[in-house]
Amino acid sequence: MGLLGFYFRKLITLIKGEVLVLPSRTIVGLFVLFLLIMPLITQDPYIIRIMIITSIFAILAASWDLLSGFTGQMNFGHALFFGVGAYASALLNLHAHIPPWGSVPLGAVVAILAGLIVGIPCLRIKHIYLALTTFAFPIILIGIINALPDYTGGDLGLSGLQRFTNSLVGGYYIHIITMLVLCFVMWKITDSNTGIIFHAIREDELAVKASGINTTRYKLLAFCLSGFFAGIAGGLYAHYMRIAGPSTLEVSMSFNVVIWAIFGGIATIYGPIAAVFILNPLLEFVRFWPEYRMLIFAVVVLLILLYMPEGLITWVREKIEIQCPRCKIRNVAIRKNCRVCTAELD
Repeated sequence: MGLLGFYFRKLITLIKGEVLVLPSRTIVGLFVLFLLIMPLITQDPYIIRIMIITSIFAILAASWDLLSGFTGQMNFGHALFFGVGAYASALLNLHAHIPPWGSVPLGAVVAILAGLIVGIPCLRIKHIYLALTTFAFPIILIGIINALPDYTGGDLGLSGLQRFTNSLVGGYYIHIITMLVLCFVMWKITDSNTGIIFHAIREDELAVKASGINTTRYKLLAFCLSGFFAGIAGGLYAHYMRIAGPSTLEVSMSFNVVIWAIFGGIATIYGPIAAVFILNPLLEFVRFWPEYRMLIFAVVVLLILLYMPEGLITWVREKIEIQCPRCKIRNVAIRKNCRVCTAELD
């Protein structure tokens, strides 16, 4: 009991000192807690399914932000990594009889190779030309899939995949915890020295080169990391839906990722995640009005773009928090002095 009490007190201290000091962290903590206890609130299969699919798309949106948001390598064909991860996991599961615990990580490794295949020829291309080039890769892969129906299933795709578990609640926790861990890892990457270099490349690549940093290596690293996380999302999606088809490579999938990132806030990681958890359930719940479904979605997105061009989550955070001009630590907006260096806040 003494040891348990010690760790409990450490946890309480950590929560008070790191989570409750800022509104944004408190909101994230409450959101994570809600996700973890949701099966205790409801076990409606429809709601559980929505949350599982949303968590998978959250990984995909964050992986796009890791590449395009932080390095500025605008990728309009991000569905390529998602589709490669889905198909590779499906082929490994169906033909090599590798269970999902093995096929999903291996599929993500194949998606890393796809990141290299896309990244290497795109290194010398910038701006709109890069976006159009990446846009073409999923279309090329769809053509290859249709040309090899004996292996890929053609238009019908590959079906009959094995799920992680047949338990409704067990499947929920597998996907939710995987999403939380992977998104935390992506956030830590962007918060590290590597993330600082990614951000610098987006702002001024020539200045980064002049400082002696190999920008080519870091841009390739960004493509590979983004491909890896998107590949995991694709594998999770394929095994949950029990099918991998051309729909995972559609143009709409790539553009949905861009919309999620812009809606939530680019170069934040948490912005696109929050956007997915807002927009994806919204689209599901307005299915009761199918004739107005896309209109409602378009109006919501348009309003955010017009009045919050930096993204909804970024706008909200700027309203509830303020950055100290001296130490750059964020504080609650109503504070008069910094909680760390006591400098006066404007």
